[in-house]
Amino acid sequence: MPSNGLSLQHLSKQYLPQPGQARGLQVLDNIDLDIAPGEFVSIVGASGCGKSTLLRLILGLDGDYQGRILLDGRAISGTGLERGIVFQDHRLFPWLTVEQNVAVGLKNAPLTAAQKHDAVRAHIALVGLESFAQAYPRQLSGGMAQRVAIARGLVNRPSVLLLDEPFGALDALTRTRLQNELQRIWEQERITMILVTHDVDEAVFLGDRVVVMQPDPGRIRRVLDIDLPRPRARSSAAFIALRDDLLGDFIDSH
Repeated sequence: MPSNGLSLQHLSKQYLPQPGQARGLQVLDNIDLDIAPGEFVSIVGASGCGKSTLLRLILGLDGDYQGRILLDGRAISGTGLERGIVFQDHRLFPWLTVEQNVAVGLKNAPLTAAQKHDAVRAHIALVGLESFAQAYPRQLSGGMAQRVAIARGLVNRPSVLLLDEPFGALDALTRTRLQNELQRIWEQERITMILVTHDVDEAVFLGDRVVVMQPDPGRIRRVLDIDLPRPRARSSAAFIALRDDLLGDFIDSH
């Protein structure tokens, strides 16, 4: 793979045994995955298959694992500006405005005050919230708050943006709208994105590839290429066939 991609090599994660347990809990087992620069990869799987744990390891929040995680050919070490994340809960600071919340993403960036200001304004515009720059989180809808979280995740131009069920708490209509927005942003920015989701429809709509994980312990069942033109029509026969193919994995796994 290109040296400037993300590479997971023989990645495994085990929690130490708790009192009364004979052995530790194996959460991830021998994950091998190469992700090219600018690729959008969706990861789906039942609860407990280690999807969110995988994102935590890539982000650098947990260094206790076996195997290697390489970005641009170098092993990651702790968190870094080259990796951003958006959670299901927007995690905005209620006492800060939209503009100030996005600026938090640049706290450690080596930029001048003017450069930071320009970057913040540009990314608020990217998510379509220019008129809400001075609003507070309590004045935003759930979907708008998630747009702010996406802007904050992108503002320092990370190499990789991790998305951990970013639309999971939203109603169906808002979720669909933000899926469309995220696709537009990805096509414009071309930052590598890794989406964890329980929603197979969402995975197919957004991903270049869908990684299907299975639990006990978490491992890759298969990787499916989504060779559909964008923007994707959810009602097309090709889309429905791919979605149903993936859904079959979860029916067959029980």
